[in-house]
Amino acid sequence: MSSPISTNLVPSQHGNTSKENRHLSKFKPSFWGDIFLSSPSEMEMDAGTQQEYEELKQEVRRMLVANTDKSSQKLPIIDAVQRLGVAYHFEKEIEEALEIIYHHHCNHIEIDGDDLYTTAVRFRLLREHGFDVHCAGTFNKFKYENGNFKESLIGDVKGMLELYEAAHFQLHGENILEEALSFTTFHLKLAESTVDYPLSTQISNALKRPLRKSLPRLIARSYISIYEGYVTQDEKLMKFAKLDFKILQHLHKKEINKINRWWKGLEVATNFPFIRDRFVECYFWMLSVYFEPHYAIARTFATKVICLISILDDIYDAYGTYEELEIFTKAIQRWDTNCIDQLPDYMKLWYSETLNVYQDMEDLMSKEGKSYRVQVAIEAMKRQSQVYYVEAKWLHENYIPTMEEYMPIALVSCGYWNLTMSSFVGMEDSITKETFNWAFNDPKIVRASSTICRLMSDIVGHKVERERGHVSSAVECYMKQYGVSMQEAYDELYKQINNAWKDINEEFLKPTAAPTSALNRILNLARVIDLFYTGEDAYTQVGESAKTSITALLIDSIPI
Repeated sequence: MSSPISTNLVPSQHGNTSKENRHLSKFKPSFWGDIFLSSPSEMEMDAGTQQEYEELKQEVRRMLVANTDKSSQKLPIIDAVQRLGVAYHFEKEIEEALEIIYHHHCNHIEIDGDDLYTTAVRFRLLREHGFDVHCAGTFNKFKYENGNFKESLIGDVKGMLELYEAAHFQLHGENILEEALSFTTFHLKLAESTVDYPLSTQISNALKRPLRKSLPRLIARSYISIYEGYVTQDEKLMKFAKLDFKILQHLHKKEINKINRWWKGLEVATNFPFIRDRFVECYFWMLSVYFEPHYAIARTFATKVICLISILDDIYDAYGTYEELEIFTKAIQRWDTNCIDQLPDYMKLWYSETLNVYQDMEDLMSKEGKSYRVQVAIEAMKRQSQVYYVEAKWLHENYIPTMEEYMPIALVSCGYWNLTMSSFVGMEDSITKETFNWAFNDPKIVRASSTICRLMSDIVGHKVERERGHVSSAVECYMKQYGVSMQEAYDELYKQINNAWKDINEEFLKPTAAPTSALNRILNLARVIDLFYTGEDAYTQVGESAKTSITALLIDSIPI
């Protein structure tokens, strides 16, 4: 698969590179020190605890498949299982239960569950799993004839919260959900300080970040405490969720320890003193994309790839001279160890290590007849360097592109197209050659996720980047092209981000263009950006959202 982008690279001129005009930035050092270099102590999981864990799992499975008089009675169970982070054990059971609920809903087989809470939870769960339920027919009954939502709903705080969550699954043109979002946001802010724990915490979390935009692991970490606070909790489900979280956290600690040793082997402080040392954040990034145990190989490879992309980004943005970058980009396109000698020393290590990482993964994948996956990932990395070079050329020439010029390059340079391809490499057999071809050709959901990444990053980071010399962001490009203020540019870009979330929602409706397992990776990439880049660049600046989230998932334990 050849890249469609031509960069007109000049022949290399080793030994004749300028050391001037570096756009250096004094990035903050890693916040974490060597905390993840220490091997985690072995988890105390004796035979009795293991047996209890398996028995609890079977009990939760029985809850999901049990016959009930009314299918809507399954909704709170499915919702709790998903929020508690254990749904990955019961995907088949949940899908079958929702198929029945959808059938009953479409055929009006049951008349129970017409209250706001049940209606909103049903809508959200069905939409989340790709069932095409119609919002107007679902929620019009909660409005007056004049089109306003009924004032009687305000007292149903739990129902309002669920309507708020459901509204974030809106598609383009669904005005009733736009209205529901405004209505519920206003009244939930008022209710937040008047209701008791744990509902108050649930509202606070939702207003900060709704379920649709939240990372599954962070939802689980928070909801375990919230669920425990409700008297309606199921004790067996609660115990299973806690044990499962503990098991997964131990697995992830061992995993980050192993990959950290690879990172330390690069001697980053010595060999790449100009970069953002964000190995821990990179691991968390890919852990957020897939946390399940069976994705360990995929997660390890993807973590190394995002680490390499981060270094590459800083080589192009923060250190490499224009002349050096010409040589470097040409070498990456050749993808050949024979190119190493022509590179400056600091580029040699990145180049050789990158070839090693991809070769190791190809050796592993070739045993399964899937070496083509790594070849696609290599093409994605080549394209990454090409667009970085285009941006370097714009900076070198002090050129501010139009939005039409900027976005095709910037949607690739943000790294999400590359990471999408890389995240698929180690996944299960449901990810086929057709899936890679689909993703490679820039489908709507990949473009949407990349749009969210690029625009949120540009909005929070453009002021700092301009101070040190950086290619113009979407903010500057839009301001110059349309002659508007910075705030007007922000407003337009936020509209585009909002529309991108609607695109993602549309792509989950059945029949999907790719396996849901692939779509979930792309969705989770968008969710990481919402966490890291809402109001701050938590990746570059080691922000609070990154520190608190990493601590919650990889350091603090849950009491059993």
